[in-house]
Amino acid sequence: MTYDNDNIFAKILRDDAPAKIIYENDYAISFYNIYPASEIHALVIPRGAYTDIHDFTKNASDAEQIGFWRALHQTAEILGVNTNYSIVSNNGDGPFFKQSVFHFHVHLISGKPLKGGKL
Repeated sequence: MTYDNDNIFAKILRDDAPAKIIYENDYAISFYNIYPASEIHALVIPRGAYTDIHDFTKNASDAEQIGFWRALHQTAEILGVNTNYSIVSNNGDGPFFKQSVFHFHVHLISGKPLKGGKL
């Protein structure tokens, strides 16, 4: 799959689309999901142009991968859920969840479910 530079996450990274940033480092940023599935629902994305988890783990440098996971950890700390959350990474057109933005990202979810939210 070819990376689409016009996807919403690429636009957020370029400051061409708004996002309520929670945390950022040289390798990743996290921000609140605009359609939260729970009381706490953040997205963590790498700054690099990776389509999905397989692309990221295969092609990202060690520094990018470490920086991404540290950003996830810092986000959980900031949100106060560092011992009580789920991480979801949708990939492709699966039977349970479908990846809707083809820029690798993980959902950090905690708290009570909300009606109408999206993963």
